[in-house]
Amino acid sequence: MRINFLEKLIGSGLYSGYSPVASGTVASLVALLIYFIPGFEQLYLIVPVSILFLLYGISLGTKFEKIYGKDPKQCTIDEFVGMWISLIALPKTIGIAITAFFIWRILDIIKPPPARKLEKINGGFGIMIDDVVSAIYTLLIMHVVVYLVGKF
Repeated sequence: MRINFLEKLIGSGLYSGYSPVASGTVASLVALLIYFIPGFEQLYLIVPVSILFLLYGISLGTKFEKIYGKDPKQCTIDEFVGMWISLIALPKTIGIAITAFFIWRILDIIKPPPARKLEKINGGFGIMIDDVVSAIYTLLIMHVVVYLVGKF
């Protein structure tokens, strides 16, 4: 099995997965930079792009896992999807984005239930689904925070 250039580029989150340290955090930062492209936060863009990357990530994750082993650090498309889900329908401010980034990274690392259990599923689905769960938690927390505190 071989991963072609485009699959490697996307699956590794623009090669962030090959960072020698904290590839998940580096990938989340790259995804956050993409989020700041003007208009990317619009629901008609961020939602379909997240879904597309989620579905493609399942396929790519399976390929990466066959080559690099279980949930390889080189595969960071899941961090892209998780970071973007964490920001859906939130006001686009630096403070909100940074707060979401930190909450997302913490939850992605500690993997609250059922994320830890879902991570054990083999293949791309297991790679992607635990991050989706942690991202949904982040999104809910962020919407509550924005509701209570307002924009920041």
